[in-house]
Amino acid sequence: MSSNYVPPEGLAAPDAVALSANHQTPTNAASPSPVVVIGGPSQQQDSNPYVNMEAGDFFGDGLMKDDEKATVLVPSSSSILTAEGIHDMTGFTIVCFVILVGDMSRGVMFPTLWPLVDLLGGTTVTLGFAVAAFSFGRVVVSPLFGSWSVIYGYKNVLLMSVSLLLSGTLAYAQAQNVGTPGFLIFAQSLLGVGSGTLGVTRAYIAEITATRARTRYMAWITAVQYAGFTVTPFFGALFIKILGDNDYQWGLLRLNMYTAPAYFMAFICFSTLIALVTCFQDRQRLATQKDKKKSKRRSAIDEVANRTTLIGLTTYDACIIGCMLLNIATKGSIGSFETVGVNYAESFFDISPASVGTYVGSCGTIGVFALLSMGVFSVYATDVQLICGGIAVMVVGILSLAFLPEDPDNNPSWRYLFAIFMVYSIGYPIGHTAVIGLFSKIVGRRPQGTLMGWFASAGSIARITFPVMAGFVAAGNIRNLFVILASVLTVSAFFVLMSRKTLALLSS
Repeated sequence: MSSNYVPPEGLAAPDAVALSANHQTPTNAASPSPVVVIGGPSQQQDSNPYVNMEAGDFFGDGLMKDDEKATVLVPSSSSILTAEGIHDMTGFTIVCFVILVGDMSRGVMFPTLWPLVDLLGGTTVTLGFAVAAFSFGRVVVSPLFGSWSVIYGYKNVLLMSVSLLLSGTLAYAQAQNVGTPGFLIFAQSLLGVGSGTLGVTRAYIAEITATRARTRYMAWITAVQYAGFTVTPFFGALFIKILGDNDYQWGLLRLNMYTAPAYFMAFICFSTLIALVTCFQDRQRLATQKDKKKSKRRSAIDEVANRTTLIGLTTYDACIIGCMLLNIATKGSIGSFETVGVNYAESFFDISPASVGTYVGSCGTIGVFALLSMGVFSVYATDVQLICGGIAVMVVGILSLAFLPEDPDNNPSWRYLFAIFMVYSIGYPIGHTAVIGLFSKIVGRRPQGTLMGWFASAGSIARITFPVMAGFVAAGNIRNLFVILASVLTVSAFFVLMSRKTLALLSS
């Protein structure tokens, strides 16, 4: 069903949504294009054959109807950005808060997770499964949430996910009463399901931001996410400091250093639900007829993107999968640090869990400032350079722990702090954020919900496999784990450098 679209005063029509740098209205703004509101599962597609993955046709033949090939999805008029900013700052702020809460559910529990596993009779392998369970929940629902955000809207999906997150925090608070590691793993899985909205929130941000500023805005929301799981361990450490070994119980309600983080997160989740219900305005997806005439530059990019590589994939699909593998390498490394960080600090440096939480929180705070500076970094360096530089710093930090003797008396604590600083403050935040920005630029202005969901799932897969691997390796010789992580990251950086020209072209 189509109708004429009249753009708001001062804004271009959807077929000219990219505003010029000098804020002038494009010449074709006076010719409105027919618009179709999409409200069901059958979405319209971009005519470029290399966007098949967005429709979930990852391994299909990519055949589309003729009338589908002439349309392209664009944001609704209410979500069109200004020349340099965002139209709906309230929605942007609430989405950032949802991102923060999702990763706070992991960060606040970080200092007490290993002591709780140990109290319930678990081992480092159990800890690996507990950490992996969170990501398992994410990997199961991220693609679903991403596609549902296109069909049912962002608001409904976010309300459902935060409700599940609230349920997960309450289940986590009962783990000690149940008394088995299995229930803790179940609670972690439920927390992961509730926080599986990274694809949804990133797609929302991509929809309301210009491609030229994409890395900056992705850095902002990554800073929020990063603060969630690296800065909020401060709260976990604070609960340890305040409650210590005290245990207060009233029936099923139990308050101690293990349950206080869960009840704290339950309150935060409830507050987020109120904000979503009362303040968040949903977005509406529109489709507009696409001008079949392409510029020479776009034709050249499409030609490169559609070439078949040696492995049988198009260049575009290979780059998309390559970005997902980079996501796995960087996320997996940080997930391994989550798994063995507290145990390693106790065994090799005689550092308490509360101190580890303080170290990680401090370095994570510095990492947030690094992320907020990504707009400056991207002026002087490309995404590929930022990725390789971030990975190189991570490798230095990881290898600094690889050859230490298991003798706390001879291992100064600054060595541990140096490694955490290199990984959490510089390497991971810069390198991983550049990966997200590069991926979003390659996808382009198409609706990114499904692909961002798969991208988030790739990261969650890393947080499943790497922590489990870390738990098994740490049970033998933990130093071998750091050698493995450094090797994976080095190989990843090598392939990025080899593909830098293609990546730069497709992301332009």
